[in-house]
Amino acid sequence: MTTKEKYSLADQVIEHALNGGAEQVSVSLDEGRNNDIEVRNQKIDRLTESNRNSLTVSLYVDNKYSSHSTNRLKRDELFRFVDEAVAATRFLAEDKARSLPPEDLYYKGNGDDLHIFDAGFNDMDTKAKIDIANGVMNEAYGKDDRIISVSAFYSDWIGNRVYVTSNGFRGDSAGTYISLYSTVSVKSDKGRPSDYWYESSLFFDKLKKTGIGEKAMERALKKIGPEKINSGKYTMIVENRSADNLLSPLLDALNGYSLYQKQSFLAGCKGKAVASPLLTVIDDPLIKEGAGSRLFDGEGLAAVRRPVIEDGILRNYFIDTYYGRKLNMDPTTGSSSNLIFRLGNRNLDEMVSGIKKGILVTGFNGGNCNGSTGDFSYGIEGYLIDNGSIVHPVNEMNITGNMRNFWMNLAETGNDIIDGNSNKIPSLMFEGIDFSGI
Repeated sequence: MTTKEKYSLADQVIEHALNGGAEQVSVSLDEGRNNDIEVRNQKIDRLTESNRNSLTVSLYVDNKYSSHSTNRLKRDELFRFVDEAVAATRFLAEDKARSLPPEDLYYKGNGDDLHIFDAGFNDMDTKAKIDIANGVMNEAYGKDDRIISVSAFYSDWIGNRVYVTSNGFRGDSAGTYISLYSTVSVKSDKGRPSDYWYESSLFFDKLKKTGIGEKAMERALKKIGPEKINSGKYTMIVENRSADNLLSPLLDALNGYSLYQKQSFLAGCKGKAVASPLLTVIDDPLIKEGAGSRLFDGEGLAAVRRPVIEDGILRNYFIDTYYGRKLNMDPTTGSSSNLIFRLGNRNLDEMVSGIKKGILVTGFNGGNCNGSTGDFSYGIEGYLIDNGSIVHPVNEMNITGNMRNFWMNLAETGNDIIDGNSNKIPSLMFEGIDFSGI
């Protein structure tokens, strides 16, 4: 179905729903395709292709709201589907905060091309993708007697969306994404340590395709022979590839749903210090070739660059129009796009070299954070740092604390962001973090 045909179908569905008693309607037509390939120890372990083509209609009827999806897109079937959806909506409880966004907040069109779609995406056949995955695997397979297993994964996605509302929004978007990932597990007298490496890109010709399996192997071999260390307060460096685990509770606490449900430890903190002055995070949806770039969000709101945290001060929450009404707050957007961290001057190795006694965290193993209070406990894996050098791997340790205090202890941000990620987060250093072990 062409984009023009999708717009036509969306218009017909909206007209039919309005004629059937709905006061407001939005329709989203989504099409996507995924390819996933896994090779393990020189054998193809998984080869899948999934296609999705669906229509979602959101209905506002008598101050009641519901959303319904179907992949049956024939006109007559869709109209029956919409009739039943309108009838079902009338049985729901009223919620006067439910309505489409005000028209003045919508994206009005004519935005710059954000370059998030690879026009040559369909030119490569399945065999070529398998060959790439095999190349990643062969960088590690058989390269060391201690290796037990090597896996490599190739994954790609292409998708497009048409979104139309009954009060004037019309927009479409398309994107692509490709990633390569490798895991390696090795022999050890203390379990079977494993590690990973990955690369990703929106464009196939810009995807780094070599060094991934080799890097995963190097990381796994370094984990052999972990030792326990004493509990205490340590300087902690979190590698950029694991720092997202610490960012997630912060983002959850900034979400309108969490604020309304009283599950946010950052409620009432706008304009106040919530982190070290070293922390500045900007939500920028308009970056060219950004993995999270967009001209409008899921509601059709125009994409705007906004500070989230600036010099440690909370500047904005992620508020969609529904929770904006519930909370009596101005809407911003319901989700983040590209989160850009203000960078420091040193990379990970340089940060490690300046630590007298500390722990480099390269992964998290379970744990949780209480959204209401910010109290957390996470299992970690990583390395002991002594006099600027990595001494040996450590595991079976936890970090504990409270997110509000934790981010106040941020002592340095690195300059080593990861290409291809929407969160441009570097390695982070924190002072005085509680580690518990033996």
